[in-house]
Amino acid sequence: MTEENGRGTKPAKPPVHQPRQVTPKSKERPENRESRSRRSRGRRIAVFPIVLALVIGLAAGFGAGYMKWKWERPYTVDLKAVEVPKWVKQEFIRKNIFSRPDVSLKRVNNIVIHYVANPGTSAQKNRDYFDGLADQDPQAAGTSASAHFVVGLEGEVIQCIPVSEMAYAAAPRNNDTISIETCHPDESGAYNEATYESLVKLTAALCTQLKLDENDLMRHYDINGKVCPKYFVDDEAAWKQFKKDVKTAIKDKSWVE
Repeated sequence: MTEENGRGTKPAKPPVHQPRQVTPKSKERPENRESRSRRSRGRRIAVFPIVLALVIGLAAGFGAGYMKWKWERPYTVDLKAVEVPKWVKQEFIRKNIFSRPDVSLKRVNNIVIHYVANPGTSAQKNRDYFDGLADQDPQAAGTSASAHFVVGLEGEVIQCIPVSEMAYAAAPRNNDTISIETCHPDESGAYNEATYESLVKLTAALCTQLKLDENDLMRHYDINGKVCPKYFVDDEAAWKQFKKDVKTAIKDKSWVE
């Protein structure tokens, strides 16, 4: 490259390139970085309890829903549509405040077995006793007692109260149980063969209709400690055998005739 200067030509000086000025980045003080890190950790720590609370809340909600579905699932049995076997005699007692209060049951969770504690009496006599309680003075303190069914010494069965209504037999569980009274020939409370067979058949029939099984059977004793039915309280093995016999009758449908 050349340059004209009036005295001839001479080589032109190469252009001088100025070095580019670079502005150095400002250095952050270590204490500022540490402070910012602490603030970040603090935010994370503050958020953690909130997340934990949400997780616990959701778990509790699902747990409560599960328990509600498991133990309080919708009841699908129409108690007014329950049909007892044809060999059961329906002879309902009068509606009254002492033995048939005319209170509807919403559901049945258990079947309770009792004994009449009056050796040698028949199913009819015990049914009539429940009915006769209606003649008491409603303004005075009286005796309250009843059962849905009574099984007699000859295997006869009388229904005293519809299964859709409450009986006075198993306080404080009258509102969700069906009660069966059983007759017995002597003070031991032991059943003869006819009574026992009818009791097994009746219980199996009710379990089938009410969508229950042998695990839903109870003695009056199991509810409030009363020695009733005496035979099944005194002999635990006999009670366990009764539940096994009911289970077999449910499976075999031997109660259907």
